[in-house]
Amino acid sequence: MHPYIIRWLKISFFNLVIVASLGLTLRYKISFPLPQIDQKYFLHAHSHFAFGGWITHTILSLMVAWISNKLGKECYKKYRWLIYANLITAYGMLFSFMYQGYGLLSIIFSTLSIFVAYAFAFVFWKDLNRIPQKNISRLWFKAALVFNIISSIGAFTLAFMFATKNQEQHFYLSSIYFYLHFQYNGWFLFSCLGFAFSDIFHHVEDRIAKRIFWIFALACIPNYLLSILWTNFPLVIYIIIIVASLIQFWGWAEMVKLLRAERQTYLKTVHPIVKWILGLSFLAFTIKLFLQAGSTIPSLSKLAYGFRPIIIGYLHLVLLGVISLFLIGYGISKNYLRYGPTLKWGISVFTLGVFANELVLMVQGVCDIMLIPLPSANLYLFYAAIILFTGAFLMAIAKGKELGGKRGMALKH
Repeated sequence: MHPYIIRWLKISFFNLVIVASLGLTLRYKISFPLPQIDQKYFLHAHSHFAFGGWITHTILSLMVAWISNKLGKECYKKYRWLIYANLITAYGMLFSFMYQGYGLLSIIFSTLSIFVAYAFAFVFWKDLNRIPQKNISRLWFKAALVFNIISSIGAFTLAFMFATKNQEQHFYLSSIYFYLHFQYNGWFLFSCLGFAFSDIFHHVEDRIAKRIFWIFALACIPNYLLSILWTNFPLVIYIIIIVASLIQFWGWAEMVKLLRAERQTYLKTVHPIVKWILGLSFLAFTIKLFLQAGSTIPSLSKLAYGFRPIIIGYLHLVLLGVISLFLIGYGISKNYLRYGPTLKWGISVFTLGVFANELVLMVQGVCDIMLIPLPSANLYLFYAAIILFTGAFLMAIAKGKELGGKRGMALKH
């Protein structure tokens, strides 16, 4: 294993601890007095650093490892400055948002992070075209890069609105949801599926693999409209939204068939913990698709977007349940994370925290809809945040113990 990937993934889990500590601080402030911090500023820092410092940094690191396995280890040197540039902008956003919220510094670092994404997309796209074997993963990664660039339209719009102090509510929310959608349903999800089709589904028939890709790729853009259903769309547009949401179940059904087939091949070659983590990630992905389909019903959509716990629960379901668990499971399957007692406890506690967080948010959201008071919900969410932080901390310790990638229990892969 190349020392760069070891170093970068150590940073990933250190960053995850920072993300979890910010989440814990935010939950503490809701339940207990903490006048020293600005809730809104810390919330912006938490979300931006979760995207840039944890998920994007981890995906970039794994993508560089993937392309280096195809083209040679010299690729690491070419990409390292882009990796570090992304980290600099992520930490810049972390501290500037904590200090001033949306201000000059935070907008500068946010803008620089987008330019880093553009540069990475340009370099990685060129390297994808250099791969002799034209496998399906290339399409997933190219789509991920395109969606990452598209998401920047929402970020630039937000920056412009804050700079001009013109924040019309619907336009403001539309810009936020545009950025979020093409990040977690585009950049994050398609990158993860690129890894999945490279390793888990690598021997699937080309026609089936391409069909699944095009189902999700064509559905991604119209599915953004699910986030802004308060707009009075013409009937034909609304039909397209419903079809785009439901057609993903076709791709999901195809993936279920593939997973069943892999029980006798790939899933027999990996550690049992990988099966559990990837299985939970796929379960979260399945729940996500059902929630998306349900949101096409206007009455349910108004309820969902009218209650903050439901929105936060959905975002955490995708970012923690689908994306983060997949990245951890994939890292172990590739032996980038050495599985041992500390990592085992860290993953177990972190997964418990994800489940507890989602359960409380779901109950809180339902109670809000039914106008049933649940005063203890915020305290339970604080406890869930403690569990998430503990799990992240244990995983960071486990990764920090690795010296040159030689410590820990080796896994078959």
